[in-house]
Amino acid sequence: MGEQKRKENSQSEFIFGRKNYKFMVIGLAVIGLGFILMSGGGSDDPNVFNPEIFNFRRIRLAPTLVLIGFAIEIYAILLNPNKK
Repeated sequence: MGEQKRKENSQSEFIFGRKNYKFMVIGLAVIGLGFILMSGGGSDDPNVFNPEIFNFRRIRLAPTLVLIGFAIEIYAILLNPNKK
């Protein structure tokens, strides 16, 4: 009898709310975009140097996007879903 009451009283709730999950998906998309922008720029021939690997997109923009994505993820975790 006591065990049945506990099952009725315990409701399955998610830890995070809908708003948290939206921010988590946005953060993951920004992180993914940063890693996609970081890729490429190599050379097929190892004897030929390709200076394209040192352009603005790979050195500044992509790591910045990844860090912004991680900041969005932290915000999504710390966001209070019950606050109106």
